Amino acid sequence: MSLLAAARDIRDKAYAPYSNFKVGVALRSTSGEVFVGVNVENAAYPEGTCAEAGAIAAMIAAGHTRIAEVAVIADAPVPVQPCGGCRQKLREFADDDVVVTMANLNGVEAQTTVGALLPGAFSKDQLET
Repeated sequence: MSLLAAARDIRDKAYAPYSNFKVGVALRSTSGEVFVGVNVENAAYPEGTCAEAGAIAAMIAAGHTRIAEVAVIADAPVPVQPCGGCRQKLREFADDDVVVTMANLNGVEAQTTVGALLPGAFSKDQLET
């Protein structure tokens, strides 16, 4: 199964009763394993979680720390890019050249890289004193 197909399949399990905007993400770790995540909304809106965060958490819980590829899918007129917070989260665990495929349910796809999504990312080096 392709990474985009895995993201599409998991998207239906998203919990988005307020916006009805379901997002699915699949990422492949550098070991080749695939991890998926969905957005989970909450009545206290900012307390929800993004699909990217869920997939990253699953990867970390499985003992992996590096992302090799990412796929994001949502039901929107154009492919949806990860939000700003998720761009930083992806950058924490992926190199700048990691490919991010974004798609909608109508088959429209776009690709970019983690570095292009967040060229000025915070880095661990900036936080060490």
